[in-house]
Amino acid sequence: MSGTTLADWLRAQDDTVLVALLRARPDLATPVPADTAVLAARIATRASVSRACEDLDTFTLTVLEALLVLDADQRPVPLPELAGLLGKEVKARQLKQTVALLRARALLWGPDDALSTPPASRDAVAAFPGGLGRSVPELADPVLTDLGDDEHRVLKTLADGPPIGQTKDAALVVPLAQARTPIQKLLARGLLIRRDGKTVELPREVGLAVRGDRPLGRLQVTEPALRTTALTASVVDETGGGEALELARHTESLVNAWSEDPPSVLRTGGLGVREMRRIAKDLEVDETRAALLIEVAVAAGLIADSEGVDPEWVPTALADTWLTATPEVRWSTLAQAWLDLPRLPGLIGQRDEKERLLNPLSAELNRPGAPRDRRRILEALAGLEPGTTVADPAELAAVLAWRAPRRGGRLRDDLVRWTLTEGTALAVLSRGAITSAGKVLLTEGPALASKQLTDSLPAPVDHFLVQADLTVIAPGRLEPELADELALVADVESAGGATVYRVGDDSVRRAFDAGKTAADLHELFRKGSRTPIPQSLTYLIDDAARKHGRLRGGAASSFLRCDDPVLLTEVMAHPAADALELRKIAPTVLVSPLPLSDVLDGLRGAGFAPAAEGPDGRVLDLRVSGRRIPGKARAARRPVHVPTPSEEQLAELVRLVKAGDRARSTQRGERVSVPANHGNGPSATVDLLQRAAKEGRSVLVDLVDSHGTAATRVIKPQIVGGGVLEGYDLSYGEVRRFPLHRITSAALVED
Repeated sequence: MSGTTLADWLRAQDDTVLVALLRARPDLATPVPADTAVLAARIATRASVSRACEDLDTFTLTVLEALLVLDADQRPVPLPELAGLLGKEVKARQLKQTVALLRARALLWGPDDALSTPPASRDAVAAFPGGLGRSVPELADPVLTDLGDDEHRVLKTLADGPPIGQTKDAALVVPLAQARTPIQKLLARGLLIRRDGKTVELPREVGLAVRGDRPLGRLQVTEPALRTTALTASVVDETGGGEALELARHTESLVNAWSEDPPSVLRTGGLGVREMRRIAKDLEVDETRAALLIEVAVAAGLIADSEGVDPEWVPTALADTWLTATPEVRWSTLAQAWLDLPRLPGLIGQRDEKERLLNPLSAELNRPGAPRDRRRILEALAGLEPGTTVADPAELAAVLAWRAPRRGGRLRDDLVRWTLTEGTALAVLSRGAITSAGKVLLTEGPALASKQLTDSLPAPVDHFLVQADLTVIAPGRLEPELADELALVADVESAGGATVYRVGDDSVRRAFDAGKTAADLHELFRKGSRTPIPQSLTYLIDDAARKHGRLRGGAASSFLRCDDPVLLTEVMAHPAADALELRKIAPTVLVSPLPLSDVLDGLRGAGFAPAAEGPDGRVLDLRVSGRRIPGKARAARRPVHVPTPSEEQLAELVRLVKAGDRARSTQRGERVSVPANHGNGPSATVDLLQRAAKEGRSVLVDLVDSHGTAATRVIKPQIVGGGVLEGYDLSYGEVRRFPLHRITSAALVED
């Protein structure tokens, strides 16, 4: 039976079919094929076939393998023969739909009575299609009745696949009478073939006979079941909103901690285990979450390698902008950075093939395909009804493996588990379901996702509860200004749905150092608390206020002044006075050559409570805001997939291909070319084009466009001059202009 060629089949298709083909396989469109023959050759390459198979599900790949078992890459195969090989469990309608899908991707062509596949499919799809070996035609009807049990077991093992095995018995084929082992007996009977001195192969015909009524084994016709639980979408979103606040809080703590004490960059890059454990302890999170926070903060540009002589991981200037942003914007920045992260944080803590520990921020975590795989998992969850949660990550991994078995690699199941864990920490997921904000992030981007998150966050509260033990409870997310003021005078003890603060001597003094007065603090607690203010808090503030600021410092490099000479005398009598190089210049004034911040820190360590003042005598806040380095522009992400052209571009491309076909079928008459050294070529070409314009004849021109792509067109010249050929493009159906210097040859079209 003879079948049509791929090129002829493509020429017979209408523009809609070809546009759909190029949409499904965008790699075929770059560079633009000169004609259908070039397009067909590109379709049949191994790399393109392999790429086209990446998104095929398990059953579709099984059908393609079945076609290869039937040698559809060598001869046309009728659809009934394909259906017979697949077995009765495959319904006719499902098979026809799958065949149509393969045709749409040009992995299959021809009518139902003569189906063909590209020869490259055998190398690109599977080494052993259907788990079967190579065909041995003389074994069309193998006899298996006289075999022993041990021989049957060998055949059954190889028939289940793969059809090759390693054995020392393959070294020599002996007559059946001399055979002692099952392998030797099967080789002698011709039921196994010897590939080399250590390898045997089960012929396809024998494998099919062993399998019996299941020629391709047990088929996975439909995707595995996925157990789900329905939750209220609002519950999922509210839980995710709380997690988004925790994410922002922990990242802020990370930035602040590394502002004051940046960790060193390892010589091999990355962050040391000791440093990661320390920050996990400071943030009061486990090491897995700490590693994820670090990876995402660096990916978002909030932290970067200082790249100095002794490089450190230091917050950037972008961190200051992020710290002043609203919680919604903070979250969307981090979530988008994670979504685009070309790395696998889940590998942290594991060991590579050389037993080296994989650290956070190390180059070994780089995986360019990670964003694509992450999106594929999230899109599967986004395709479920809102609020639908997956019961078991392993079941989701099985579904994704069925939908695209050629994706994910050896870490495919781990990727699902890691994505669910990380997505929950990033508030993209909650309770195993995708949040509304996460779904918008996936489809619309961070700007709209941050707006969507606003509806999920608890409404900010304008009050707190002061307890007798000097703890302050915020019963929800405080208004930003109130939260800043409370964080200045109290330390966070625990966070969650309600945040617990504690007021102490150090925290009150911190507020005074920032310029607050006792009256300011009393007013803050009076207005903000819904419970009575305990006397212990009032006494604490007033007592700290009496001690604070009695000593005033300035720059001389620095100075100290005090209205009480006795206090200055006490300071001078303290051992710290020598270390701080203090010198009395007046009964109420001391000076030091050291920086003011060092002097004040030394006095505080000695038990005094000095305050800094400015030229106007007001209290100054000398707290160090932390180190910063310039923010670095995030590198543009290279697309993992070839970008798909727009519908207009695809339609234009199809028109160009068909124009090339028409030009190739045109008979050429008198011809001139532009030689490599140009010589007289250009003038001869212009002469021929001008003659064709004068005589009203058509010409066949070969040209190269601005992208270096060659094309052939049939043109009826109208104007030739000024370095331009203008004429009616018979291949394209309109008047067009072509630069003469891009024309490589021209030939008159024979009548």
